[in-house]
Amino acid sequence: MLYAVIKTGGKQYKVKSGEILKVDRLHDSKPETKIEFNEILAYGDDKSIEIGTPMVSGAKVEADLIENSKNKTILIFKKRRRQNSRRKNGHRQQYSLIRINKIFSKDGKVLSEAEKISRPLKKIGDDKKVANK
Repeated sequence: MLYAVIKTGGKQYKVKSGEILKVDRLHDSKPETKIEFNEILAYGDDKSIEIGTPMVSGAKVEADLIENSKNKTILIFKKRRRQNSRRKNGHRQQYSLIRINKIFSKDGKVLSEAEKISRPLKKIGDDKKVANK
């Protein structure tokens, strides 16, 4: 199985084609758009691997942006043993959900490609809610 190690958002991810991945928020991007990752640290399979110094020049990974969203709320609660000495804070980290489509070698040829997804058609009455009376 062919994989690549990409760098985005200050982190490194081992990706395969067809995989859905949650990464830090990719700014200036809208859902249903194509994204290219040019910072490829390594790519290969179980038998051979191409390692960059530090990047493999010419290699790239192509992905589709599925959605931009926020994670669940993380609560930060600080309490000291003094009267009324407590602080409650919360944070929701933003993320982007991407699907890896193609992995290109440093020569520019496609090494691995994901299968196409056929989306089911919506029926007209499915998305309407019925009010309880």
